[in-house]
Parts: sequence; structure tokens; C-alpha cells
Amino acid sequence: MGEPPPYPQIEPTTFDLIAVGTGLAECIVAAAASASGKTVLHLDTNPFYGSHYSSLSVPELTSFLISNSTASSPPSSTSTTTDIPDYSIVNLTTQPVYSDVEISCFYPELLEENLRKFNLDLCGPRVLFCADKSIDLMLKSGASNYVEFKSIDASFVGDENGKLWNVPDSRAAIFKDKSLTLMEKNQLMRFFKLVQGHLDATVAAGSSGNDGIGNGNDEEEGKTKISDEDLERPFVEYLSKMRLPPKIRSIILYAIAMADYDQDDMGVCQNLLKTKDGIDRLALYQSSVGRFTNASGALIYPIYGQGELPQAFSRRSAVKGCIHVLRMPVTALLMEKDSGSYKGVRLASGQDIFSQKLVLDPSFTLASPSASPSDLLHESFNFLSTRDVKGKVARGICITRNSLKPDTSNLLVVYPPRSLYPEQITSIRALQISGNLAVCPLGMFVLYLSALCDDAIQGKRLLNAAMNALLTFPDSVNSESSSTVQSENTEEKPSVIWSGLYIQEMSTVLHVLNFCLLLLASHVCTHAPARAHAHLWGLLELMFRTCGLVLSYVLVVSS
Repeated sequence: MGEPPPYPQIEPTTFDLIAVGTGLAECIVAAAASASGKTVLHLDTNPFYGSHYSSLSVPELTSFLISNSTASSPPSSTSTTTDIPDYSIVNLTTQPVYSDVEISCFYPELLEENLRKFNLDLCGPRVLFCADKSIDLMLKSGASNYVEFKSIDASFVGDENGKLWNVPDSRAAIFKDKSLTLMEKNQLMRFFKLVQGHLDATVAAGSSGNDGIGNGNDEEEGKTKISDEDLERPFVEYLSKMRLPPKIRSIILYAIAMADYDQDDMGVCQNLLKTKDGIDRLALYQSSVGRFTNASGALIYPIYGQGELPQAFSRRSAVKGCIHVLRMPVTALLMEKDSGSYKGVRLASGQDIFSQKLVLDPSFTLASPSASPSDLLHESFNFLSTRDVKGKVARGICITRNSLKPDTSNLLVVYPPRSLYPEQITSIRALQISGNLAVCPLGMFVLYLSALCDDAIQGKRLLNAAMNALLTFPDSVNSESSSTVQSENTEEKPSVIWSGLYIQEMSTVLHVLNFCLLLLASHVCTHAPARAHAHLWGLLELMFRTCGLVLSYVLVVSS
């Protein structure tokens, strides 16, 4: 008896949609298509769900980072199921997403006992606002039935001395905060009241159908609603106009509005926040506080890690008939010789699968320009060779034996620009998750760090500055006396068991030849079908932008 084939044969061979890669975006689109009654085939080279949004054990994470830090191509097909003379083959390969990977283990014996008990996020830190539209998407689509969240207990702003200051994000938190003076509390309360008054006036104007023009209460409305001129000016200028001190401005800009770049330096700020956008972010934050009874703060995080999000949508699509096949590389695209239009994909098994639409993992690219047999074919898929690089993000993961705050398990720390050293032009975020969220053994903690950067040198410097302020590395402790002096001035820093640092490329790959695929998502939208595609992309962007860090968009190809 012969050996079984290395890859299973897939039946049927024709689908409405093929999705390659089980990242968050691909899973959302596949779930929307399946729920709309379309036939969907979902493929992934990896033996797990999530692609670049996965939560992995320590060995799996290390292997994935190293294997995706060098260019590689899917296994070439060994045979062809059928001879199709009308089609041409465009070979595919993948571009590296990660670089400058550094893995360090300081207590191998301790780690060895728990290697498989970790669920480490590839794209951390990533949290969700309770009132985020992505949460509404999960509720409307039914994906919320397959994932459970817990609250992030507290948020802090850090400084170079290792001190963590509470983020006063509500009236109760402002009154309880002992680090604020009475004047600062009054200033912050007045500002939050002004923002709430503006939001109430905007909602009232919208519900009355007059867009805030002439409702008989112009004088009263003018006292609460922020002027159009102020809404268009930079948010940092408006905060200064309101005479808020630098400390309060920093908390609002970077810990509540989640700005990435130094808003005070127009020369280096790549994303200057306008007042209208800043007010929208404050509204999202405030409406998130208290939305769910089991979430005390504004932020929540999924139990078992961020990898549960794409899996939730995968389960939703499976219920509706989507076929999932893991460990199945796609080696090439099938194209019509005459028109150069997409017709299907060729798998590593040699089988050809056809579909009307295709969603590709953004890391795919053409194997080489010469891979296309004609200029027409190469032109049709030239977008696969070009990606809109949006910069880089430096990511760090540390496993520790103690919490950053003894009385708090799950917390977010933000280091505003220039809070650690003068050349720091971007915010640094650190998210600590404990064992009660099933991402690590009880008694241990996982700390995710991230910062936008232009290159690896700058990124590593940002991460190391935050890590040195928060943590103790065994090889950096020279004597007991140095540790004693440190503990006298600040709380004792947690000791690092294991750490991983890497640089991740951020890029946008978006090519839509036909809006029909996006209209399949109308079942999860409250909008009319004609607007569903824009609404879906808005939801995807919100999911990617959480904590201000974008990985990539999905690539859509259709005939």
C-alpha cells in the first residue's frame, strides 16, 4: 500500500471566494462572505490560525519570527491536477515581515518548565476600547460568542525614573488621584465637562436635523460647543489655549487620545492630531468606561491572547459553511492568457482551485518580474510587487516573575515623547498581562512593548529605554547595593526571565478591482449595502489601529 499524499485534495474545486492567510482582516472578510451565503475556501501555510495576529508558545513564537525574517517562497507544486492551456501561472513568494530578531533567556530552567503554557501575541500590545466599533462588529456578527474579554485594570504614564503615574480618566479617578494638585484636578474636570458639553450639543444638533444652526438656543449652545475654527486647529494648540499645564496635556494627548508622535514638535510629528479627532478619541475613551459591568476601565483584552480574535471570526465562518485548510501553501495564481484577469490559485499539492474573488495575506509578492510569461500578465498583477511602506514598529516581549505594580495585574503604561530621553519622538506603550488572562502561568507576567520607528537602531533604543525604566535584567545587576539603592527610591523592578525584541514592517497593500466582495459584509452593517464596503474598511482600520499600531491591510483581488 502506497503512502498517503502529503496534501489533501480539496472538493469542490470552485468557490466564490478564496482567502489565503488567517490574519484578522482575512478572517473578517471570510466570515462576512460565508454569512452572506457565499462559498469560501480559507487556506493558511501555518499549522495554526491567526498568521501575523497569532498567540503562540515561546518555541513557536521564536520559530515564527526567525522563519519570517528572511525571504522565502512556498513549496513549488510537484504536479498539476489538470492541464489548462488557457491559463498562465504567476508564481508567488513571501516578503519578510520581521527583522533584527533578538531572543534572550536569563533563567532557562525556570522557563523550560512552562514553555507550552504561554500564549504570546505577535502583534502586541493591542487592546480594545469597550465602545470601539470593532466590539460592535463582533456582537453583530456573532463572533463574540467565541471569545471572552477581561478588563485592563489601570493605565499609567511613566517617566525616566521608573515612576508610574495614574491616568485620571474619569471623575472618580480625578478625585482619588493624589499626584494631582487641587488646581490640576479642577482644570481637568472643567476640560472633561467642556468636552462632554460639546458632544451633547453635537448629538442634540444632529438629532434635531439642523446641524446646530438656529435652534433658538444659540447663546447657550455657544457656551458648550467648540467652535469650528478650534476643531480644525492642532489639538495640542487647543489644549494650550485652554491653559492646561504640560502634565495634563501629556496625559490627554498620549494616554487617553493615544497620539503616537510628539505633538509639540511640528518638524518631527508625522501625524498631527486635530482637535476634532482628539475630541472623538476622548469621546471613545469616556464612552468605554463603564460600558460593560465586568470591565472597570475603558480597555479590554481577550482571554488566551489576541490570537482569539481571528479564530472567533474563523469559527463564525465555519458555522456558515466555510472550508478551512491549514498547512496548505499557495504557490501561484492562475491568470487568463487573453485578458490577464485572475481565475484561481495553484496549491503546493499541485491542485488548481478556482474562484471569483481572492483575498491574499499582504506578505505575498511576485516571485520575480520574469515569472509572468507576458507583459500583460505582469502589468495586471504589478501591485503585488509594490507595497506602501508606512514605517516600522519596534516590538518587545518580556516574561517576568513580578508585576510592575504589586496591587495591579493587568495594566497599560504609556511613555509620552521625550519622557525617557530628549530624542524620543514617539510614544512607547507597554502592556502587562497576567496569568488570570491565561496567557502565562499563574505567578508570571507578560509585558508587551511597542513604539513606532524609522529604523531598527531607533526602535531598539526606544524599547531598551522603556525596559530599563521598568525592569531589571540579571546581567545588569552588578551588586546587591545597587539593587538596595534602587528599591529605596522606587518600587522594586520585576526581573526578566525571557525577552524577545524585533522590528516589524508596517505596510498598506490595498487593491480592489471590484467592490462586490466588500458588499458581502452588508449583513454585519447597519448601513445600506451601497455603503457597506466603506464601513467594513473603517472597522478593519479600527481593529488594526488599536493602540495606534498598524500592521497592514488585506489585499483583495477579483476578476
